[in-house]
Amino acid sequence: MAELRILPPAAKYFKKLKDKQLKRLFQEAIDEILEDPSVGEEKKGDLKGIKGYEILYNHTNYELAYTVEYVKRNNSDAVDVVVVIMAGTRENFYEALKLYWS
Repeated sequence: MAELRILPPAAKYFKKLKDKQLKRLFQEAIDEILEDPSVGEEKKGDLKGIKGYEILYNHTNYELAYTVEYVKRNNSDAVDVVVVIMAGTRENFYEALKLYWS
């Protein structure tokens, strides 16, 4: 299983979330990504190298943007590290992600 790292924009969003059901859905998404980092949709253009995972809840689309890094630890094999970059509603999500990531 991959390791997890959450960057400040995603951490801030998760901290502000009050809806327990939505929090659970995000946690389930992260768990699924940690099991299989290839589940997300690969982005193109300015966001090449970033994957997006979509969550539909209460008639609203939410997005989770992440990337996968391969890190060599000491003398052991390489370890996958899932880096959650940003999370939020779909509206203006990728514009904000481009500003943060570039």
